[in-house]
Amino acid sequence: MLTADYAAAMPDRVELSTSNVRTDDWPAQATDSIVKVVGTVQQKVTGPVTTIARGIVFGTFALVLGAASFALVIILAVRVLNNYLPDAVFGENHVWAAYMIVGVLLCIIAIVLWTMRQPKHAEA
Repeated sequence: MLTADYAAAMPDRVELSTSNVRTDDWPAQATDSIVKVVGTVQQKVTGPVTTIARGIVFGTFALVLGAASFALVIILAVRVLNNYLPDAVFGENHVWAAYMIVGVLLCIIAIVLWTMRQPKHAEA
């Protein structure tokens, strides 16, 4: 247990090699040092981690929205083609023709994109 005599015997200054440090403001200095270290660590560690996490979240969100939009566009194309295909040419039940036209268009787009790709150069 600390007594009043012990507290009275404490010096006001602590002598270090060449500098004098006041003992009455060391808690504030320690707190400032801790705050600076934590701030630096936070900027160097959590900043890039937060950026990466945001990229993953927004990328996943964009991928889901893109896939849903693509599916809805395909559904719209099939429905529009089904409504406007002539019954005299394809018969009364011509949903198959709408699917075939959309499928052929998608295959043509895929072939064009496939021929535009740049193959990897093999290093031997």
